[in-house]
Amino acid sequence: MDIRGKRIIIIGLGLSGASLAKFVLRLGGEPRISDSAPKEIIAETICAAGLESQVKWEADAHTKDFILDSDAVVISPGVRRDALPIQWAKENNIPVLGEIELAWFFCRNPIVAITGSNGKTTVSTLIHAILEKSGKKACLCGNIGSPFIGHVLDLSSEEIVVLEVSSFQLESTSTFRPHVSVLLNCTQNHLDRHNDMEEYFLAKTQIFKNQDVDDFAILNFNDEKTRNLKSQLKAKVSYFNGPHEQKSYAGENLNFLAARKVAHVFGVPDDVINKVFQDFRGVEHRLEWVRTLDKVDFINDSKATTAEAGQWALRAMQRPVVMICGGRDKNIDFSVLSEIVIEKVKFMIIIGEARKKIKKAFASLIDIEEADSLCDAVKKAKQKAEQGDCVLLSPMCTSFDMFKNFEERGKVFKEIVNQL
Repeated sequence: MDIRGKRIIIIGLGLSGASLAKFVLRLGGEPRISDSAPKEIIAETICAAGLESQVKWEADAHTKDFILDSDAVVISPGVRRDALPIQWAKENNIPVLGEIELAWFFCRNPIVAITGSNGKTTVSTLIHAILEKSGKKACLCGNIGSPFIGHVLDLSSEEIVVLEVSSFQLESTSTFRPHVSVLLNCTQNHLDRHNDMEEYFLAKTQIFKNQDVDDFAILNFNDEKTRNLKSQLKAKVSYFNGPHEQKSYAGENLNFLAARKVAHVFGVPDDVINKVFQDFRGVEHRLEWVRTLDKVDFINDSKATTAEAGQWALRAMQRPVVMICGGRDKNIDFSVLSEIVIEKVKFMIIIGEARKKIKKAFASLIDIEEADSLCDAVKKAKQKAEQGDCVLLSPMCTSFDMFKNFEERGKVFKEIVNQL
């Protein structure tokens, strides 16, 4: 794909959009950015990325003339496939592709792609650590917070790409072909974006679409829909979480089992894998211990943006829980947590746009109080918590009603806690 001299419209700025613009510039193209966010925010982001004198851009709204004056349109993960700019481009036969697809065109390295509703960041991090520990060179990127497009031109020939991919990224691929594809699970998530669970599941299965007999598909045996994909796939299928699977390491769980399967594809011995597991301290914003104050543990699980992720967090808690949750709803049914909430949560503090819905789901089960901000929620949680309890931020919602992303939400939580 020759980008030299081509006008490439990037829909949606953000982290991926900025990386896309730099990529296009490096290849001699002309990047143009269209975003519906306020002009002041886009101007600030462009300046922070060092692009202010290098790109044309529009903000506040997408305009048809701006979009149509292009040779190709590239969409950031947050942009819906039915958005007006995409419709305009397709009606005028302008090619439309996603960031992952574009990066794939320029990649000659083996790719390990990991997707799933929960656990994909942890599994991606583990796989990268195992490969590096075994002496192989690996690049960790994608939905984990470091766009694939920002790395692809600088990969050395021997590097293995460990790529976390979301359903948003996968739905805009057509030729993307990982050497190893991992589907961890598929539970209710992003139903504000996908029409239903079937559409969401189909987006996830795009990860296998172009694989052949020389590739590997790693599936969760305990997830029935995922397990039954085997008959539809051309790749070599391997299961983790199988009923007769031997655990080589005592602390092994779903995430460790999946990472081990990938490591075996690349011939990594179990002693190396076990050493990484023993040393692993988790990822930031995923069940991250922040501080113990007055014998109360404060735990940051800001990355929990689904009901199932909140459920996993509660199962991991060994102390009575004062739970902080809420944010922007993704059309999720919170009632699936009823049993574990009764068992583990002594008090719940709710914030954000989804607080009325969460209150309706749990008000008959436990004591609940609303808070106006995360700071207010933390202060109320501290008042409610007693010695031997834990305060758990596990929102079960996206952060976009109050923060830019879950990372910002988690960092703000930690700052508030450390100032108590």
